[in-house]
Amino acid sequence: MRWIAVALLYLMAAPALAVTCEDVRFEGKRFTTCTVDAVSETLRLFHRDAQGEVLGSFRAINADLDDKQLLFAMNAGMYHEDRSPVGHYVENGVETMHVIPNAGPGNFGLLPNGVFCINDDSAQVYETRAFIDQAPACRDATQSGPMLVIDGALHPRFLPDSTSRFIRNGVGTNADGTQAVFAISNERVSFHEFGRLFRDYLQLPNALYFDGKVSRLHAPALGRSDVGFQLGPIVGVVR
Repeated sequence: MRWIAVALLYLMAAPALAVTCEDVRFEGKRFTTCTVDAVSETLRLFHRDAQGEVLGSFRAINADLDDKQLLFAMNAGMYHEDRSPVGHYVENGVETMHVIPNAGPGNFGLLPNGVFCINDDSAQVYETRAFIDQAPACRDATQSGPMLVIDGALHPRFLPDSTSRFIRNGVGTNADGTQAVFAISNERVSFHEFGRLFRDYLQLPNALYFDGKVSRLHAPALGRSDVGFQLGPIVGVVR
């Protein structure tokens, strides 16, 4: 029985997993979700290295981290051809792109869009105009769009019978900002289906779309690290 006692002591001493990734099904569609404890985990954005070069991939970030390691990562917002952020971007307190409040072409300009704001012990999704009004301090921030869920309601422009379907990814946060849940579809879904995942399955009050087509996930706990086109902003958790 001694080995049982030792095992119990080990489990009691081991830290709780604060990043949990799992494959899920919702309404017959396949998704992967990664839940991050924003209070205890080092959640941050990545764009350029110390020499100013765009990182662009999970492999490059891991190499840049040296003795550390990405526990989770995902592309985190739309970007131009030079891979610079389309909207508001702040990394480690340094703003490189201002907030864009006005409507425009493409998914980013399909208002309302939003801002994902990260601090040392919290993470929150804000609708952009609410973000401007409240002016919260953010250590890291990335603007994207459209919003998927706004105060418990789906984006008003989403159509239940839409035929526009892509691999999509995004993030939602709980009311007090202690938890961020990232999701990527593992098959083509509409905005309405993706928004319902956050609202009805994950039951999060606010959620933000990151991108489609180029959506990728790094989840080593699942043996997964997607490759493809070079990315712009990336969000990740560092061990």
